Amino acid sequence: MKTLTTTEELARFCEEARKHDYVTVDTEFLRERTYYSKLCLVQLAMPGDTDDTAVLVDPLAKDMSLDPMMDLFRDTSVVKVFHAARQDLEIFFVENQVFPEPLFDTQVAAMVCGFGEQVGYETLVRKVAKQSLDKTSRFTDWSRRPLTEAQKKYALADVTHLREIYEYLAAQLDKTGRAKWVQEELRILTDPETYIIQPSEAWKRVKTRTNSGKFLAVVRELARFREGYAQSRNVPRSRVFKDDALVELASTKPTSMTDLGRSRLLLREARKGEIADGILAAVQAGTECPPEDYPKPDLSRDKLQVNPALADLLRVLLKAKTESAGVASKLIAPAADLDAIAAGLRDVPALSGWRREVFGEDALRLCNGDIALAAKGKSVKIVEL
Repeated sequence: MKTLTTTEELARFCEEARKHDYVTVDTEFLRERTYYSKLCLVQLAMPGDTDDTAVLVDPLAKDMSLDPMMDLFRDTSVVKVFHAARQDLEIFFVENQVFPEPLFDTQVAAMVCGFGEQVGYETLVRKVAKQSLDKTSRFTDWSRRPLTEAQKKYALADVTHLREIYEYLAAQLDKTGRAKWVQEELRILTDPETYIIQPSEAWKRVKTRTNSGKFLAVVRELARFREGYAQSRNVPRSRVFKDDALVELASTKPTSMTDLGRSRLLLREARKGEIADGILAAVQAGTECPPEDYPKPDLSRDKLQVNPALADLLRVLLKAKTESAGVASKLIAPAADLDAIAAGLRDVPALSGWRREVFGEDALRLCNGDIALAAKGKSVKIVEL
């Protein structure tokens, strides 16, 4: 198990990797004490089974720059293969403003190939590579050096088995003509907006029991302050104050340090200093917000007049279609989207792209009364009307 600790070593490996069609990639990181993930290890493997085809890259080594790997990521002649890539991609985008291109995510591909919902890497290793994984090192501290042999073995397994999984899934996609389906799904993963959280929009992630504009104005300002503070100090937003404390503050609207001291849910560190000052300023800004500038939550789906019988029929149709196509049903349409279609909305993902081909076209025909569903043994068939 070779660990690269210098830029020169990494550059040599990346140069060799460019001679191949693909390279598999994984990372180990920590995020418990920071807002942004701290990259602790990168695993890379190219096709082959010799010792030099899979390596560990130590980004914490003093003589290491990841620039050669970023150049490899930009090389469009080499496919970069990940499993459940979102968090990995966020790290590379935040730190280097780079997305690996072209990208292949084996979790997405497995859902398209009929392996079920959010299939885990361990499951694919067992079903495709016919191997088992030792997960005992999964929750270790990857920032500590030196790494143990168990950690190294665990980390390398995340990219060595990935080679066989990728080759199998890629072949399946070529056979079924579904490679373009996966590429459609991956567009959101390579969209910068997926990873950029604007403090002014952070309030939309806070769950409240009211849609009162006056109340939400305070929620917005508190969430804006918390997000900006967490980003600038690189600390988890929960270390500033948690959502339940935020909602409590929006309800009690403290105006002084004494008021803050009465909070049941606010952390002790947040009752003084910069955080306390920020809370009071946010509450004041929220309470002084003019009505015309109140936040406007999206209530369009809350007011939908859903036809429950039609929604049930759409669920039956979706189950029948996904079973025959061998695609995970939630990848096509979650329950909320089926309700939206049953209520008359047409701007939903299930009615566009490859989803329309598999399900959406017949869903619209069902809504329009052009087809019916009939049970035939254990299956469901479409009846033309």
